[in-house]
Amino acid sequence: MAIEKGVEIAPAQGKLGVLLVGLGAVSTTFIAGVEAVKRGLAEPIGSLTQMGTIRLGKRTENRVPKIKDFVPLAELDDLVFGAWDIFPDSAYEAALQAGVLEKELLVQLKPQLQKIKPMRAVFDQRYVKRLNGTHIKEGKTKMDLAEQLIEEIAEFKRRNRCARMVMIWAASTEVFMKPHPVHRSLQSFEKALKENHKAIAPSMIYAYAALRSGVPFANGAPNLTVDIPALIELANQNGVPICGKDFKTGQTLMKTIIAPGLKSRLLGLHGWYSTNILGNRDGEVLDDPDSFKTKEESKLSVLEYILQPEIYPQLYKDFSHLVRINYYPPRGDNKEGWDNIDIFGWLGYPMQIKINFLCRDSILAAPLVLDLALFLDLAQRAGMKGIQEWLSFYFKSPMTAPELYPEHDLFIQLMKLKNTLRYLRGEELITHLGLEYYD
Repeated sequence: MAIEKGVEIAPAQGKLGVLLVGLGAVSTTFIAGVEAVKRGLAEPIGSLTQMGTIRLGKRTENRVPKIKDFVPLAELDDLVFGAWDIFPDSAYEAALQAGVLEKELLVQLKPQLQKIKPMRAVFDQRYVKRLNGTHIKEGKTKMDLAEQLIEEIAEFKRRNRCARMVMIWAASTEVFMKPHPVHRSLQSFEKALKENHKAIAPSMIYAYAALRSGVPFANGAPNLTVDIPALIELANQNGVPICGKDFKTGQTLMKTIIAPGLKSRLLGLHGWYSTNILGNRDGEVLDDPDSFKTKEESKLSVLEYILQPEIYPQLYKDFSHLVRINYYPPRGDNKEGWDNIDIFGWLGYPMQIKINFLCRDSILAAPLVLDLALFLDLAQRAGMKGIQEWLSFYFKSPMTAPELYPEHDLFIQLMKLKNTLRYLRGEELITHLGLEYYD
């Protein structure tokens, strides 16, 4: 498919404010990592925007620039960090507490990290039962809390002389919530904010404040948050990009790599049993059944969408899929995921795959935060608004238009992302057909 011309993209001039909801393990690992990369202390491994390349044109042309040289992304030196958290610790103290990065590295970054002190958070323990914060906002209504956030966003932008902003939810998983009638329109949502309706969770208040402020929003947790008609309406109305939900790390990342392979070779599946142990704040929160229900819904949907049992009933109908998460404090941020996969092949003969993934949750999530911040900013400068399905690559439960099912196959997601970048720059989209080489 030939593209006549690309999309006009405003240049990435000036500072980009990256506002993080939650200054825990993920956020501090992300901030410290960016600072370490800027100082030449480490490489941005895992970041598509920093290390990834993109093929342009035919294979014979050998045009393979880095993505950051192909599209106009904000420079790392132009990023300014801000955060909200339920504890008052600076990014340095919070990073030490999280225990993800070595103290030796953090000490080298101490001057930069100590300057980042979180603003008081919007928090309600009814939505995250296992945490009890002390550094929280007070307000008569949820609308009042939203207005406080809107003022802080404006003040942060002014004080740090930011040209543009993005906001990313990197806080805890809230209790499971189903869509409610108050979510159906912006008008009903704003009325519910003023009435302190229980269907408005803290994450929704942050998303509302961001979108009201014209700030792109990414949801890194499985919470309902911005995935409701009211906030999609607000995003479209204000011309703001949104995406989510739930950073794709660890066990689900493995599923979106392995399941497409099984399906492509038409190998059947009897069952997939997954269990995890982790000991960070995320594990503590997910020890609550209501919060775990939110995460479980996010993790369970992946295989159904990839394997399409309704299309391949002989291979995938009624397979068993179980997910367990156990809070085990000694493990800290080093998560261990076990998968037992019962498959079958030619003539129905059974086989097994076993995976033991000893991963570091925040190490996997940090580059996703960076990429999402830079790509959301790019999307806004390109005039893209509303749901950014091309960023599905980063999420366990990608947002889509209401009539579409989400695409979970990691490789299809990456092709979609890169073709979106080609489209923006007026390059030919790549289908991998390749017949032209043999005519």
